Amino acid sequence: MSDRMGIQRRGFLRGAATGAGFIGLNLALGCMAAPAKSAGSPALGMARLNNVNAGVLNIAYYEAGPADGPAVVLLHGFPYDIEAYAEVAPLLASAGCRVIVPYLRGFGPTRFLSAGTLRSGEFAAFGADLLALLDALRLPRAVLAGYDWGGKAASAVAALWPERCAGLVSGNGYAFADPSAVLVPAKPESEVPLWWQFYFQTERGRAGYEKYRREFDRLFWKQWSPTWQFDDATFVRTAASFDNPDHVDVSIHSFRHRFGAVKGDPAYAEIDRKLASLPPIPVRAVTLDGADDGAHGPTDGSAQAAKFTGPRTHRIVPGAGHNLPQEAPRDFSDAVLELVRAERRAG
Repeated sequence: MSDRMGIQRRGFLRGAATGAGFIGLNLALGCMAAPAKSAGSPALGMARLNNVNAGVLNIAYYEAGPADGPAVVLLHGFPYDIEAYAEVAPLLASAGCRVIVPYLRGFGPTRFLSAGTLRSGEFAAFGADLLALLDALRLPRAVLAGYDWGGKAASAVAALWPERCAGLVSGNGYAFADPSAVLVPAKPESEVPLWWQFYFQTERGRAGYEKYRREFDRLFWKQWSPTWQFDDATFVRTAASFDNPDHVDVSIHSFRHRFGAVKGDPAYAEIDRKLASLPPIPVRAVTLDGADDGAHGPTDGSAQAAKFTGPRTHRIVPGAGHNLPQEAPRDFSDAVLELVRAERRAG
């Protein structure tokens, strides 16, 4: 496999990719966390991005911290990438954690190994990818932290393979919904903010996202994080990840699959069936809502409490929207370290 993506980004260098590895995006360790509403920070150091074959993917990932430290996997959402953790990862690494930050399928330099694999965006696929990554890196157990699609991947592993999860940080709480309720209409004021989910059900929506993906994704950033004053450079550093050749296919499949408009990958049918049963999450968890989240309004977490059968803390993060780790890096890293310390005490 060969792919050239020569775009310099804050904290990362994306370069030539070969079967032996990627020269690519990497975080430097010396950066301190910025305030939640920072417009952006200068370029961080440049280093090598790792890659590993895991399941159906060759996953590109950043790694920092001591190899023998407690493992933490940080998972981004849609439409973001590993830049979301540019301030979180150094804080965790400096605290002694081994930090892994992968690109999800359809983002950045991560690639499918076979042209014949369905470019599925179903939540079961993200969970399977994460489990495969843990296996490929020989990580028997890790704290899993994510939001949006990354939160669903982390939650899937926490629910179905709890022995692999040392603790869960999940943006927007419990990640799964009753499939039978998906087609039940809500009041107009609740439907309108989710316009993109309906737009992407159409071929016009697919064509629109293919042609204007940067414009749509910038709009999502603004609508979902209305108080986050990000600058052009901050968006551009992430937008290069949307050039992944499978990005549109994975994204459109994800939004259509959740409405039952397309079939999932048969390889994940059993995982999908289990997630549809709304399994409880038995591991220690911290759930976070951004107070200004325009995609999923904040709650007190009580409606989901029964789904967390292990110790769980729920917090609303003031001044943050949907992109929690990039908007509120200290709040996010504090949640992760809380779980790391709890695991150490338990061990």
